[in-house]
Amino acid sequence: MTIDRRRLPPPRKSQRFIYHRFEDYVKSNNTMVDRLVNSEANARRIAVVEGCFGGEVLSAPNRVLVGEGVLQKQCRKELKPRQFFLFNDIIVYGTILIPKKKYKGLKVLPLDEVRIVSLEDTTPDRMNGWQIISLSKTFNVYAAHASEKHDWISHLNTCIASCQKRGEKKLAEPAPAWIPDDAATHCMICKTFKFNAVNRKHHCRRCGKICCNGCSTKRLLLVAQSTEPVRVCDPCFADASSKSTSQQRADSSGEETSDCEQQEDQDPGPAQFFS
Repeated sequence: MTIDRRRLPPPRKSQRFIYHRFEDYVKSNNTMVDRLVNSEANARRIAVVEGCFGGEVLSAPNRVLVGEGVLQKQCRKELKPRQFFLFNDIIVYGTILIPKKKYKGLKVLPLDEVRIVSLEDTTPDRMNGWQIISLSKTFNVYAAHASEKHDWISHLNTCIASCQKRGEKKLAEPAPAWIPDDAATHCMICKTFKFNAVNRKHHCRRCGKICCNGCSTKRLLLVAQSTEPVRVCDPCFADASSKSTSQQRADSSGEETSDCEQQEDQDPGPAQFFS
């Protein structure tokens, strides 16, 4: 598996994006990281990526750039090419302004918060795909060929396993993948409201469904996605509120039980009088 490492291939063409042989990476992950982490080649590659993103800092202790490539990312309305960079602890992607030279909209996902799920082929433009699931964002991506999909998923899963083994971090409630706009003509909540040029589509940030304004009037704080309350559909708001109330009751009950047990266990001793 060899490529010209100085070139970034155009979208939808076969890519052999990996810098290191997969077999070597799987067999000696720690050895490879130790060998490359302070190497000039690794530092140079990371510096090039930083420069393409306008000077964003991506270098970090023990970080190795494993590979890169262009994937088709499912955005709200359509598939769009995005440049992806896989490091041993994060995955980075952005919008291509000038291939090989300039990108914008840097997004960084820590691999200890990421899961990968392979997708079935559905349409000619949605083949060789997989879903990237994380706390802050979840979305589908598609490679040009099955072999490229295999390379990406193999390296992703190896890096993710290594990160999660070190950190033992569990993925709580991941962000949903937004359903594409063209997948619904009516609100997916009430089933009656029809979308048009005037009646806009909205996405629930908790389940990813497409809904009308009337079925998504509530806001909910999803700390993994935003520091501000975000739009959610009415069923998700009701479900979250119900879970919150149940948790509060459980916590309150636990505190009362604990207090009672503590009072029963304590020996008050003889009465004392102060003169």
